[in-house]
Amino acid sequence: MSIRKGKNYRYGIHVPDRKYLTMDCPIENMPSPNKVYLNMSQHIGAPANPVVAVGDYVKKGQMVGEANGAVSANVFSSVSGTVVAVEDIVNGLGQKQKYVVVENDGKGEETFFNDISDYEPKTLVARIREAGIVGLGGAGFPTAVKLSPKTQLDTLIINGAECEPYLTCDYRLMLERTEDIVKGIKLVAKALNLNRIIVGIEANKPKAIEIFSAYPDFDVVVLKKQYPMGSEKHLIYATTGRKVPVMKMPFDVGVCVQNIKTVIACYEAIEKNIPLTEIVMTVSGNGITNPKNVKIAIGTPINDIIEYCGGKKDGVLKLIAGGPMMGKALISFTQYAKKTDSGLLLLVKGEASDSAPTNCINCGVCAKNCPMRLMPMYIEAYALSGDFKNAEKYGAMNCIECGSCAYNCPAKRALVQSISQSKIKIKELKQNGKL
Repeated sequence: MSIRKGKNYRYGIHVPDRKYLTMDCPIENMPSPNKVYLNMSQHIGAPANPVVAVGDYVKKGQMVGEANGAVSANVFSSVSGTVVAVEDIVNGLGQKQKYVVVENDGKGEETFFNDISDYEPKTLVARIREAGIVGLGGAGFPTAVKLSPKTQLDTLIINGAECEPYLTCDYRLMLERTEDIVKGIKLVAKALNLNRIIVGIEANKPKAIEIFSAYPDFDVVVLKKQYPMGSEKHLIYATTGRKVPVMKMPFDVGVCVQNIKTVIACYEAIEKNIPLTEIVMTVSGNGITNPKNVKIAIGTPINDIIEYCGGKKDGVLKLIAGGPMMGKALISFTQYAKKTDSGLLLLVKGEASDSAPTNCINCGVCAKNCPMRLMPMYIEAYALSGDFKNAEKYGAMNCIECGSCAYNCPAKRALVQSISQSKIKIKELKQNGKL
């Protein structure tokens, strides 16, 4: 048994975690909906290409979207039934994206992969790619790509921090599916040909720390309760002392980081021949009648999830997919669950601000709190003025969009949104040779 305290890092913030709403709620299996709406863009990279047509019959676990390139991911039907539409639908952020809509026949017919031929690293990575697995902590980066580094690695870090307020689904999985997680961790380590395994867990999860510290193969690191401890770069520093340089990735310092839900998905794909068709999420906030942790079919309508949790209360100010810090506010309730949705939050007054932003007062609080040591007020100002050259100069591309800057901003500036949009614009300008 190995257990130790992680290193502390400067900056970052402390936020009320509000996990009490669901931390003692066991995971419930929500019945499959009448229809699932399967987005072809549930990952970082190129959208999947639909491989079914209207009228086709599909089984649960059958591919409906094929990965389009190296950085992309397959999409599978989460129910059995008939394809009733292949169409563009406006997503929760107001963007049109391709969806495959399947009407559930209620029969639950499934299809599975064949058994893998061996447990060689290449075979394991190929199965993970085939199963459409992506980072289920929210980023959505195709897992097979992370498991195919071009540099030599020596350490696998499992991210059990779950530092976002409200979210407890990873915590519940650590308690309820410990053995599946352990098997998934060992399979991922085998895929990377690694022996050193670190499991980082925030100090506010003592039960999970106790459970995982019983495994002699793991180096359990107790992390300070600090936001954004779950950020890859900060987690790597806290657990290993290594610093990931600006514009570099974890593999540049010999590390691969994986999420709790991701390693479970890897275990199920390899040992049970099951593609990624379901996710576990936390439904919380004071705007939902019965906060819960639920296992749902990917593509389930948000309104169905809310109804399963007793319906929404009056006075909901914000609907957020993910956590309140890094999640995305949805434009309407007519949306559909994706692979990367770790949470669904209905926030009321006192949990979310409805104040209009005012002018920046140059107080510097955003810079003081930034865990990446950036100056968000300058990046936002240049982004809003269209000066993307200077926005990049002040570190826009290094921003991890954690929300620490906006959280304590007295002027209620939409700093993260401005910086996020500037990053998109900077990439676009560089691709066109204009920056």
